[in-house]
Amino acid sequence: MEGTLVNAIAVVAGGLAGVTLRHRFSERVRETVMAGIGLATLLIGFQMALQTGNVLVVIASLVLGGIIGEAIHIEEGIEALGRWAQRMYGSQTQESTVAAAFVTSSLLFCVGPMTVLGAIQDGLGQTPVLLYTKSLLDGISAVAIGAALGAGVLLSAGTVLLYQGALTLAAGAVHSVMTQEMTRELTATGGALIIGLGLGILQIRKIRVGNLLPALVISVLLTAALPYLRVLARAVGL
Repeated sequence: MEGTLVNAIAVVAGGLAGVTLRHRFSERVRETVMAGIGLATLLIGFQMALQTGNVLVVIASLVLGGIIGEAIHIEEGIEALGRWAQRMYGSQTQESTVAAAFVTSSLLFCVGPMTVLGAIQDGLGQTPVLLYTKSLLDGISAVAIGAALGAGVLLSAGTVLLYQGALTLAAGAVHSVMTQEMTRELTATGGALIIGLGLGILQIRKIRVGNLLPALVISVLLTAALPYLRVLARAVGL
C-alpha cells in the first residue's frame, strides 16, 4: 500500500497548491490550463489506445461495458457522490465546481494501466516505481485541476485510496492470471476511456466515461477467452 499512500498524498498536496493559487489566476488563465490538461489527456489516451493488438476486443469491450455501465448507472452514482460532496463542502450555487472536479480527477487518476500495473507491483512487495511515477503525474495534474475547478480535486484522494488500494490487495491473484496480451488490451481500452475524458475536459463532447468502466474488466475477459473462441470457430468450420 506504500505506493498508493504516496499517490494519495501527492494528489492532496497538488490539489491544495492548486486551490491556493486558484484565485490568483484569471478565468482566462484557468480555462487555458484546463485546455492544456485536456490536450495532454487526449495525447495519453491515444498513446495507450494505439497499443491494441486486436481492435475488435476494444470495440466489443466498450460496447458491452457501456451496456453494463448504463444498466447499473455507474456515472450517476459517481455524480451523486460528487453532488453530496458539493452540498457538504461546496457552495449551493450552480457555479460550484466541486462535483466536476471530483469526477474529472477521480477518473483521470484511476483509469489507466499504470494504476493496475503499479498496484500489482506494490502488492507483490516490490518497490512501487510505477506508482511513484504516477504520483508525480497526478500531483501535477491535481495542481492544474485544483486551480481550474477548485477543492473537489482533494476528494479524489479518497477514490485513489479505495480503488488503487483494492487493486493492490488483490494484486497477487491478478498477477497470476494476467498475460501480456491481457495487459495490452486493458491498456488500449483504458486509453479509449481517457480519450473520452479528454473530450469532456475540452468541452467537445460530454461522454459518460464512468458508465464505460466495466469495459476494462471485459477487455481482460475477452482476451483470455479468445484462444477458446478460435478453437470453437475452427471446430464448427468458421
